[in-house]
Amino acid sequence: MEKKRDRCPAPADPEICVILSTVPPGTSEEIARSLIDRHLVACVSMVPVRSWYTWNNEFCDDGEHLLIAKTRKERVDEAIAAIRALHPYEVPEIIAIPVVAGHLPYLDWVGAQTQE
Repeated sequence: MEKKRDRCPAPADPEICVILSTVPPGTSEEIARSLIDRHLVACVSMVPVRSWYTWNNEFCDDGEHLLIAKTRKERVDEAIAAIRALHPYEVPEIIAIPVVAGHLPYLDWVGAQTQE
């Protein structure tokens, strides 16, 4: 039996990754727009979050935006560098996670949107 094209038990080719980064609310739109305009990512979802952490021996409780960016594995380093260049934090959270499965038409779209 042939599998439906809209279900994918394994990564699409090229491999897709999700990049997570927490940013101050005033910078989220600029960072997201820059990544998309440069085709480094296909899209960015933004979620308001509350982050608790210790920095310089002080407890911090900050409202931030979590950016969830989707891209091809080969564009991850460029996307991370672009986020870092625009990010105001000294040590920003920027994490890339490989996508191990997903809706194949969406993964194909991500690949197409991030062509140079």
